[in-house]
Amino acid sequence: MENADLFRALASPPRLQILAWLRDPRAHFPPQTDGDLVEDGVCAVYIAQKLGVTQPTLSQHMGVLTDAGLVASKRIKQWTFYRRDEDRIRERLQLAQQSV
Repeated sequence: MENADLFRALASPPRLQILAWLRDPRAHFPPQTDGDLVEDGVCAVYIAQKLGVTQPTLSQHMGVLTDAGLVASKRIKQWTFYRRDEDRIRERLQLAQQSV
């Protein structure tokens, strides 16, 4: 992973908003039928609805966040759930600070 991936992910207001929501998912999303909001992550459908974008657009945003190591995905049934990867976020930010 390069710093360019991290900076690209953080340069987008919608992606920053997603990261903010995922910091406290219970405060920003309704309870889910499948998966725990914190342990498993938030269903992509809920994130797309809250962001006001289509599923393909959300998939692009989440792909960038995943490639940058900021979020982790998990499949439950036919759904994809996303949560912040706090350990990798700290690691990535430390590496970025060292190289700037």
